[in-house]
Amino acid sequence: MGTAETDPQPSRFKGGPERRDPIPATSGLGHGGWRVLTAVVLLVGVTAVWGSTFLVIQDVTRRMSVLDFLAARFVVGALALALVRPRAVVRLDAAGWTRGAALGLALGVAYALQAFGLHYTSATVSAFITGLFVVFTPLLAAVVLRQRVTLATWAGLVLAVNGLGLLTLRGISLGPGELLTLGCAVCIALQILGTSAWAIGRNPYGLAFAQTLTVAVVASATAAVGGLNIVPPDASSWLAVLWTAGFATAAALVIQTWAQTRISATRAAVIMTLEPVFTAVIGYLAGHGLTYRQVCGAGLVLGAMLVVELGSTPAKRQHRPAAMPQR
Repeated sequence: MGTAETDPQPSRFKGGPERRDPIPATSGLGHGGWRVLTAVVLLVGVTAVWGSTFLVIQDVTRRMSVLDFLAARFVVGALALALVRPRAVVRLDAAGWTRGAALGLALGVAYALQAFGLHYTSATVSAFITGLFVVFTPLLAAVVLRQRVTLATWAGLVLAVNGLGLLTLRGISLGPGELLTLGCAVCIALQILGTSAWAIGRNPYGLAFAQTLTVAVVASATAAVGGLNIVPPDASSWLAVLWTAGFATAAALVIQTWAQTRISATRAAVIMTLEPVFTAVIGYLAGHGLTYRQVCGAGLVLGAMLVVELGSTPAKRQHRPAAMPQR
């Protein structure tokens, strides 16, 4: 989620730490520029990890319900974060807990809406509609944070949406499943936007823990409707839970939260559309087919990221979103 898509606009939000010094663009690659580049590279790595989980989740959800698996994944993820750095968790202040819980609520509701939506629509359509968070993120940034979206960013978004369509779609109609999944995309956009706005000046580790714990609670409560059973049934399921909890949840959220202190929400959203690209590549390496259509879609998504990165404004015009108000 990047730094260079917006021109400075006066913020009406107060109550959080204000960033007065602009983040240098990667074009200069000074000390700050290397941090921005590191954030981009790490976020691409996180997206690759998320893409790798598709086959794992597809396998484990044959033996566990989707909601039970999500609850187990985030419960274990929260426990892992608490055990690795308990002091970072204890030192999180009330505002950090509130903001982390709000971000976790958005993410937890997103997962729940996606899970329920899959009862009424196909996985490919779900993947495409979920990926529309790349459109909602700059739209919400413009409305909530008064940020102007540049022409380069809009061009990147058009490429990303078309790429997602080629990667995932085989036809689409609008019904309950699609509407639920659209709500999922909006919630993910809110989580991305909120992370960029609220992570500034806060410990990314503690904020990631608050998010993970909140999603664990939301997922467990949602799963409890049909009877909660978060204990994996076999060794293979345990490995799936541990992999997704440790790398795709705990570590991924910490990295995402830190990265979004260096790059903007819209830039991050475009980078995150690489997930289905990595899913397609990993699926191909695992023996699944890769069609010409999917290759073209992957190329468009990569092109979208390149357009947004090259369209970054000079350092002197960059800024980060102002912090959102305390609630």
